[in-house]
Parts: sequence; C-alpha cells; structure tokens
Amino acid sequence: MEIKRLLITRFSAMGDVAMCVPVVWSLAQKYKDLEIVFLSRKNFEPIFSQLPENVKFWGIDLKKDYDGFSGLNRLFCEIKQKDFDAYADFHDVLRTKYLKFRASLAGIKTVRIDKGRSDKKRLTTKGAENCKPLKTTFVRYQDVLEKLGFDFELNFPKTSKSGKSGKIGVAPFAAHKGKILPLETTEKVVKLLSEKGLQVFLFGFGEKEKAVLEQWQDKYQNVVSLVGKSGGLKNELTLIAELDCMLSMDSANMHLASLVGTRAVSVWGATHPAAGFFGFNQDETDAVQIPLPCRPCSIYGNKECRLNDKYQCLNKITAEMIVEKILK
Repeated sequence: MEIKRLLITRFSAMGDVAMCVPVVWSLAQKYKDLEIVFLSRKNFEPIFSQLPENVKFWGIDLKKDYDGFSGLNRLFCEIKQKDFDAYADFHDVLRTKYLKFRASLAGIKTVRIDKGRSDKKRLTTKGAENCKPLKTTFVRYQDVLEKLGFDFELNFPKTSKSGKSGKIGVAPFAAHKGKILPLETTEKVVKLLSEKGLQVFLFGFGEKEKAVLEQWQDKYQNVVSLVGKSGGLKNELTLIAELDCMLSMDSANMHLASLVGTRAVSVWGATHPAAGFFGFNQDETDAVQIPLPCRPCSIYGNKECRLNDKYQCLNKITAEMIVEKILK
C-alpha cells in the first residue's frame, strides 16, 4: 500500500522532540508528495516552524483536552478522521502504545521506535570506554521510517554564519542532577566571559532558576537573564541563532542550537555522548567531559552517583576548561 498521509508522534521531552526535526526534514525533502503530520505538545510548535510545506504540526494540550483514558480515546477518534495510511511512533510510551494499538486495529500501518534498552543497559554497566558508541537517536527515528518503506539520507542543513556577534548563550540547568555542573563553576564561566567583554545571555525556566540567573545578571557586566523575558520559545530560537556559541548541559538547549546552526559547547557528567543523544551536526570535540570508568552511570542523568554522590564527572570540570572551548 502506498503511504500518502503519515502521522508521527513524540510528546516529550523537548530535546527529544527537537531531535525529530532533522529526520522529519530529511524525509520531507526526499518525499515531497508525502503529507506528514507531526503530533506533539502545542508549546513545541516553534521547533517545527522551518520545515518543508508538506509537514504540518498538530499541537495539542494533553493535560487539558486529552487527559486520561477517555481523552486518549477522543484523540484517537480525531486521528482516525484524518485518514492516515501509516503511524510512526517515535516515543513508545504507554500513551503512544495505546494509540498505536488502536491505529493497528483500524487498519493503519504502524511502527514504533526501538530504543535499544539492552544496549543502553550494557553501556551503563560496562562503561563507555568498554563499549562501542550506540546508534544515535536520529538514526533510531530514521529506522522507524525505513520500516515503513521510506529510503532517505539524513541531510539536515548546517546553517553557515559569517562574522562574530560576541554573544554567548549559557544554559546552566537540566532535568536531572547528574547533568548539571556545580552552579559555582558555571557562575565562574559567566564571570570570565563577562570580563572578556562578551555579551552573555542566560537561559532557564521557573522561579528557582530565575532567582539564580538574575543574581548573576546583577553581579556581572554584559550579562542578561532571559527567564520570563524572551517572549517564548520562538523568540528564544531567534536569539540562539544569533549567538556565536551556546554553552549547554546535556539538555534541550544543545538540540535547539543544532536546529538553528549555532555551535554548542556541551557539558557531560553522568551521561555520555556515546549513548546517542549528541546534537545533530555538532562537533564532538566541543564536548566537555572527564574520562572516568564509571561513565555513564545513567542514560538520562536521573540515577544516584555511584561514588557516594561525589559526581567527580562534574566536579572535576573547571570553568577554565569550558571558557577555553568557547573562545576557540
């Protein structure tokens, strides 16, 4: 059966959703007659603003409009009305498993992502030094589409920039403790960049992060906290595109920078690039990390440190190491 209308789902997290973009862009460029609908949370819509015309973003509020079992059934009824030929599940969680099950019963061809859980367990057990790098998440998404019969290369363009703006982004936070540098280290990075006359923009979310970043803004020259001031994700992406460099933990900001062609210096502690979550088109020499046999102890940074909460992987990283990368 020829596939003319394709549904793809990925609801979270922001970084994982952003990693879908190079894959969907590459598919859409190769198959220009294919209508692609990407279903996700509506606040992620700006991430998909630059995709080809045959890609439509379908943004929803899961908690408000489709909560619980009845909400999922209502969502599937809307999916069914759109007459999709195939459904690619890039998420494979309970919610999408149910949608995939209903779609299959309705005669829609369905495929789900293989997250490589056994390979990831082996990586965290044996360590990156004793394992080959795992398949990237981009390739895992591509594999889903290839199972549906699509044959294409990942060729998302890397934006070329001319000149330097003197603007540096700093995103000190992440979802889990195992990904976050000690704040005093990141503050020293901000201080050193400020002293060199660079303009530093601080990225964060929520009241706790706002309080920290505004304190840094008040202490150092040429430093601006964007928490609550950027005007939303669309404006943040515009600003990130103007940066010379984004300093990010292993978090969504690395992937947002990748989408707009901005180089990212990324910090890796409990997690590791070998797990397959490195930014698309980013340079691996820009990763800041300490080689330790215990790394990675976690794929997502959400496990307790194996060394009695010492997190040597993060505490041994110095501000000077990071600034040197940025200044290059």
